[in-house]
Amino acid sequence: MSMAQRERRGVVQAMAAAGPEAPTLCGEWSVRDLAAHLVVRERRMDAAPGIMLAPLAGHLGRVQAKAAARPFPELLERVRTGPPWWSPLRPVDAVANLSEMFVHHEDVRRAASDWEPRVLPAADEDALWATLRRMASLAYRKSPVTVELVTPDGREVRVREQQGPVVTLRAQPSELLLHAFGRDEVRIESSGESDAVRAVLALDRSV
Repeated sequence: MSMAQRERRGVVQAMAAAGPEAPTLCGEWSVRDLAAHLVVRERRMDAAPGIMLAPLAGHLGRVQAKAAARPFPELLERVRTGPPWWSPLRPVDAVANLSEMFVHHEDVRRAASDWEPRVLPAADEDALWATLRRMASLAYRKSPVTVELVTPDGREVRVREQQGPVVTLRAQPSELLLHAFGRDEVRIESSGESDAVRAVLALDRSV
């Protein structure tokens, strides 16, 4: 079973435990809304582009609202079973859905006030580090300073290389990836000039 499949199972279990109206870290979305997003993303190729393309957002919103109106157990079952056989995501599920399922699993977990980071196997942290390396430049594209992402075991990647201050963010790959995806409910250490650190931590990191 791939990490993406395990995270899919985990997000479904977390959603079931939290309940459909529980909050998430996805703005005003409830667990039900987040489940509907996952279903539409994998099953409605006519609407999914609206996630990235503003002119199609209206259609996406209508389709997602209709999906959210389904019985909650049915929504969760559709998330659990993943992309249908005809979906272009199915052959690449292990790669295309790794960060999606991991981040949204944590979106449900960390919406609770008593959340704690999970201790992930080294192989899972390695997989998340590889994902982070691919998307870090996009996540921190608006940074006014160089951003250095560093893990406790010494791995590092620099983005937005430029003269001037450097802000270092140090944590496990899982925490760094969540931060890169715009989540502030993370356990990271930041260092650098105070103004530069504040600027990086306040960035719009939407991907």
